[in-house]
Amino acid sequence: MREWFPDDQACRDYLAGLRWPEGFSCPACGSGSHWRTAKDLRMCAECGLKTSVTAGTIFHRSHTPLSTWFAAVWLVTSQKNGVSAQGLQDVLGFGSYETAWAWLHKLRRAMVRPERDLIGGQDGAPVVELDQSFLGGKTAGQAGGGSDKVPITIAVERTAAGRLGRVRLEVADKVGGLDMIEFATQVIAPGTTIHTDGARMFQRFPGLGYPHEATPSTKNSYAVEDRDAVMPGPHLVSSLLKRWTAGTLHYRLSQAHLPYYLDEFTFRFNRRNSRARGMLFYRLLQQAVDTDPHPLKDLIGG
Repeated sequence: MREWFPDDQACRDYLAGLRWPEGFSCPACGSGSHWRTAKDLRMCAECGLKTSVTAGTIFHRSHTPLSTWFAAVWLVTSQKNGVSAQGLQDVLGFGSYETAWAWLHKLRRAMVRPERDLIGGQDGAPVVELDQSFLGGKTAGQAGGGSDKVPITIAVERTAAGRLGRVRLEVADKVGGLDMIEFATQVIAPGTTIHTDGARMFQRFPGLGYPHEATPSTKNSYAVEDRDAVMPGPHLVSSLLKRWTAGTLHYRLSQAHLPYYLDEFTFRFNRRNSRARGMLFYRLLQQAVDTDPHPLKDLIGG
């Protein structure tokens, strides 16, 4: 990474190629005619606006060298399970844990594109399994929905070959709530078969344009012996999510920021088969220059 980006100028040139792949375009008037100033700003020849390659991105007004930012992105993407804020602080030598925490949250906001593709709807992934799980610590004497754990809705593709494809995650409003229906229609392509545990509310799916398959988790009013076998895809995703929060984050995640931790897990899970870690580095930086800046006060505010 140091050979590719030996200084900040190399980093700025790389970001410029990601931000303006077809050539510079003025954010104010759209003109491509410009010249570069002595401070490496792009000055529009039409309206005179000066802009930097980092303006309006997660790097906006950062006083830290871009080469350090690139090192952080490399650490986050080159390790299979990512890095914790404490680990980032130790490696990069930040003066405070808060700085490392803020950097990771800025990067997490760039990991999932708002306009990302819907899952399913493809010949290779004709079925999406939909279920809920729970994330959090242990509550003595209580299990699942009866505990203080947070319900997580999981939608995961099942390919024609029987393998898992892409995943989508969301913090649920409540256990078994109708927000599962809304979530499914927002992330799953119409026409995709949705496989559920047979709860009555899922009978709405055919009317919404989704063929529905059900494997009831109860038989004759009794729970089946192996509930995990009913929805094996979401169960596996849930197990991996819990292992990741324990092994990488050491359970240091708050409910207020949980959606962004789920975004990072989604980013990693959907690219788990990538053979080139450098592609993840490229993809995260590509999305970072298209993500609004998030000041620390906004991050702390939730």
